Amino acid sequence: MAIGQMTRVSLPYPSTWEIQASFGGRPTTLGTLVISNVSNGRVSGTVNFRGTPTPIQGSWDERSRQITIESPYANFIGTLAYKEEPTIGLRHYVLRGSVRMKPPSVRAGEVGTWTAVTHLPL
Repeated sequence: MAIGQMTRVSLPYPSTWEIQASFGGRPTTLGTLVISNVSNGRVSGTVNFRGTPTPIQGSWDERSRQITIESPYANFIGTLAYKEEPTIGLRHYVLRGSVRMKPPSVRAGEVGTWTAVTHLPL
C-alpha cells in the first residue's frame, strides 16, 4: 500500500470460515465458523465441529481487531489479520487465538489454539 492510502478492514459478515482447533499436540479438529451478523460490537453466528451448527455469540472490538466468541462448549478469543492479493482480487482474512473448552464438552477444562480463515473478493 502506498503511503497515505488506508484500507479500512473490518470483520466481514455474513461470512463462512474454515476453522481449526488444536489441543495439547493432539490432531487438529476441523470445522466451519459462520459469522452471521456484527452489530454494535456484538457478533452472532454458528460454529460446527461435529456436523451440527452450534449457536455462538460474542463481541468484536474494531480498534484492537479482537473477537471473543462463546458457544455452549467453548470460549474463543482471537485477533483478526488480513492480506490482500490484488493480482487475483482476493483478501485473505485470518482469525487466530486461544480456546478454552467448557462443560458439557468431553474436553472441558482443556485449553488450545484456533485459527479460522476466509477469502473474499477485494
